[in-house]
Amino acid sequence: MDFIDISLLDVIDVLVVALFFYQVYRLIRGTAAMTIFAGIFIVYLLWVVVKALNMTLLSSIMGQVIGVGVLALIIVFQQEVRRYLLLLGSRYSKVKNRFVRRIFRSAGRNAQVLWTEDVAKACRDMASTYTGALICIERQGDLEVYASTGDIIDARIDTRLIESIFFKNSPLHDGAIIIKQGRIHAARCILPSSDNPHIPQHYGMRHRAAIGLTEHSDAVVVVVSEERGKISIVEAGEITAVADPAALGEKLGRILSA
Repeated sequence: MDFIDISLLDVIDVLVVALFFYQVYRLIRGTAAMTIFAGIFIVYLLWVVVKALNMTLLSSIMGQVIGVGVLALIIVFQQEVRRYLLLLGSRYSKVKNRFVRRIFRSAGRNAQVLWTEDVAKACRDMASTYTGALICIERQGDLEVYASTGDIIDARIDTRLIESIFFKNSPLHDGAIIIKQGRIHAARCILPSSDNPHIPQHYGMRHRAAIGLTEHSDAVVVVVSEERGKISIVEAGEITAVADPAALGEKLGRILSA
């Protein structure tokens, strides 16, 4: 019974394919690309059935379509491919720099605690006055392309400065600020808006922009809602409401140290 002869290599092959499809699902779930991928997968299954039935002409035509479809997939899923490559690069960089971070952890950690607390206090103050804010914190991925859409200020992180930037009559309030290497690098920056159709309706354009940036990079974004006076943290396309604003600084420190 050769047809049930399964080797260890076959098991590994199946597990690798399953892992690949799981990672693809994680990348495209909740986006319009999910429907497109499902359609392409159905076409591929149909091609396999046609080949198994030895329908030569139809199999040849579908084979050509699927062969060209690889290029089409790269074009259609360019954002998802970019996110996946960024994710791999970020993980590699974290592993590569882990030893260096351990050596300088104590000094870097003390400096980080100071500015994360300044950011947290500014967010709490703005939430209490229903002042909208969008604060992007750069990690491994470079955000210079988004910083270039705003005004470079390169200033020390300070609670009053952040509140002044997002004050409704300030010329810099409309947009996001980008924090880079422990400093406010740029303000009034334009972020890419997410096209995820499953974002709850009560989230406005500010939250969509935060989700959009974290879909394209490994940045962490803090959002203060102008309408509801609530604080949220966005990471990897996932938005989480901050239940305890008093612990925001500590939570930011944990996320950035991970």
